[in-house]
Amino acid sequence: MAAARPAHDGGMDRRQLAEFLQSRRARVQPGDVGLPAGTRRRTPGLRREEAARLAGISVDYYTRLEQARGPRPSRQVLSALARALRLSDDERAHLYHLAGELPAPPTGPSPDVPAGILHLLDRLDDTPAYVIDVKYEILAWNPMAAALLGDPTTWPPGRRNMLWNMFGSELSAIALADPQSSAFADECVAELRAAAAQYPRDPGIHGLIARLRAASPEFVRRWEQLRVYVRRGSTTKQVRHPVVGELTLECEVLDVAGHGQRLIVYTATPGTPSAEALKLLGVVGTQWPADHLA
Repeated sequence: MAAARPAHDGGMDRRQLAEFLQSRRARVQPGDVGLPAGTRRRTPGLRREEAARLAGISVDYYTRLEQARGPRPSRQVLSALARALRLSDDERAHLYHLAGELPAPPTGPSPDVPAGILHLLDRLDDTPAYVIDVKYEILAWNPMAAALLGDPTTWPPGRRNMLWNMFGSELSAIALADPQSSAFADECVAELRAAAAQYPRDPGIHGLIARLRAASPEFVRRWEQLRVYVRRGSTTKQVRHPVVGELTLECEVLDVAGHGQRLIVYTATPGTPSAEALKLLGVVGTQWPADHLA
């Protein structure tokens, strides 16, 4: 008879890993993964053989993992288990830790803005705010952001990316001649390099980099400087609007944790001309050309 495996083996916590797999398997309903529910299920969630098949491993191997007596799973098996059991990013990281492994890097930023953030955008009815992901793709915005910076719903397909608008548009050379715009472009390219390292397998990031390299020598020049930067906190921005003129605004950058997204909020000091201009924008509405987004 083989000796029992220790509960802890090389950083792997077999007992907690077994309990975690059981609990996550019980949570997944057959219909969630395209399986018939059937009428003879004695326990909630998936059967062991179904979880094993979805993960591409043998039923015996999976059973031993749930019985705290299986071998230490490889990173490939952990990834397959996380996918089969529909784990969140936090649960995936926990699974890796239980197996004594460093968590696999996330595949890419989420394209879905959390419901709470969308609700917050709706509540900020007098404050421009929008959500971008780490490659500067605009995911959501409120009417005040559209009034200040332009309405993304009117832009051509593929143009809801601030980096592409910055470097790939016909007016990019003129815009980048402005010192503030040029400094902002430097920071954006440095952030894109950080995002490429954070999400090394994301095709959207690598596709954007390839497009920008092919379209813009100015992007290439900045990219080859190898700068890395992650925007935090607040900065002061000057925005030139075709109707209300120049505004001085505080730009707050808030991280949407676990999603690879940021909430951008613009405010003005109360009692200043910029504050009055923001009030006027709520009446004027959207009149900002798409090529001037910054």
